Amino acid sequence: MSRSGRGGRKGREPRGRRPSLDPDSLEDLVASLVEASEAGAAMIVEGERDERSLRELGVEGPVVRAARRPALDVAEEAARDYRDVVVLTDWDRAGEELARRMEQHLQPTRARVDLDTRERLKRMVRREIKDVESLSRFVERVRWERCPKELP
Repeated sequence: MSRSGRGGRKGREPRGRRPSLDPDSLEDLVASLVEASEAGAAMIVEGERDERSLRELGVEGPVVRAARRPALDVAEEAARDYRDVVVLTDWDRAGEELARRMEQHLQPTRARVDLDTRERLKRMVRREIKDVESLSRFVERVRWERCPKELP
C-alpha cells in the first residue's frame, strides 16, 4: 500500500488516465498566437524547429531565434525592431531560464512583453509535450482526436 493509504499515487492521476485537455482552449491559444503575429508581434523561440512548428500553426509574422546567442542581444534586437514580443521558449530548465532572462532584459524597454501565453501553453500541454517544436504535431493530434478523419 502506498503512503497515501489508498493504494494510489499521491497527488497524481491514476495510471492510464490522461488528464483532460480542453481542445477549445488550445484552439483559442493557437488563434491568439496567430492574431498577435498578424498584428506584428515578434515571437521569441529557441531554435529553427520551434519556428517551423509555429509556421505550421499559421504564424506568419516575425520570429526571433535565440539559439546560440546571448539573451541580451536577442532582447535588444526584439525591443529595437518590435513593439510587442511574445516569449515562447520551451518549458524545460533551459527554456525557463531563457524566458526569465528575456523578461529581465525586455522589462526596461518600451516593448510590451507577453509571457502569459507561454505560461498558459505550458500549463495546458506540459504533461504531453515538452517543447515548442512539438506543438504543431500535438495540435494536429488533438484536432484529429476531436474530429477523426473518416476511413476510405
